[in-house]
Amino acid sequence: MSAARALDDLAALAVPAPAPASPAESGPLKRDLVAGLEKGLAVIEAFDQERPRLTISEVAARTGLTRAAARRYLLTLTHLGFVSQDRKMFALTPKVLRLGQSYMHSARLPRIVEPELHKLAYALKEASSAGVLDGNDVICIAATSAGRVVSPTLQPGTRVPAHCSGNGRVLLSAMPQAEVDAWIARQELAALTPHTIVHPERLRIEIARARSLGYACIDQELELGLRTVAVPLKNYRGDVVAAMNISVHASRMSMDQLVEHCLPPLLQAQAHLRMLL
Repeated sequence: MSAARALDDLAALAVPAPAPASPAESGPLKRDLVAGLEKGLAVIEAFDQERPRLTISEVAARTGLTRAAARRYLLTLTHLGFVSQDRKMFALTPKVLRLGQSYMHSARLPRIVEPELHKLAYALKEASSAGVLDGNDVICIAATSAGRVVSPTLQPGTRVPAHCSGNGRVLLSAMPQAEVDAWIARQELAALTPHTIVHPERLRIEIARARSLGYACIDQELELGLRTVAVPLKNYRGDVVAAMNISVHASRMSMDQLVEHCLPPLLQAQAHLRMLL
């Protein structure tokens, strides 16, 4: 079991049990769920950038499955073409990209946001991306570099830690404070650079600042040399559904210049997208 999952379990034990929910609020019944599908997807998610190749035992440890169950899921995924095997090591195949492509081709959000990103990026001659919160991370759903490659993370499908990314900060700022506190308590706040905020109270203050200002600024916390300003994207009801940013290289623009030059058009794009989302 991963450290993050263990922390989640501990947090769950520490929270008093909620009042019984009504049938309409309790979600689907257990008998209506396909446990095999859930576990198969967990096996796929066990592979990441740090561990692209795993043994059966490592997959079992990462997913909480027994070794025998992990073996069966890996062999099934290998048979279906989503996993390849080299002796004792398993790895994902490019066929897994079909799962992400299905979302990118069918989901409404990326299709609406992407044209606005292109307008922003080419008007400012800077990179722009949009993302959504997924657990501890932000997943990029649309991006354009406008000819400036400032970071490999600015492309669809990439994941970055929410605590030190612009999109992550503004998405966290949209959550109720109690949920923010619980989210921070579950995190292992890794320092990706010497500038990364890893103290929980400082992070809480920065999230509150983003909530107050309506935007977040990140100065080389995710990557050295990368500066970002981000805003939340709201739908017509006022619900935050994603976040959008402009990213620049630190050698070309100070934080003050970034806010002065890039925030106004970013806010204009935010207002325009609210009418479409």
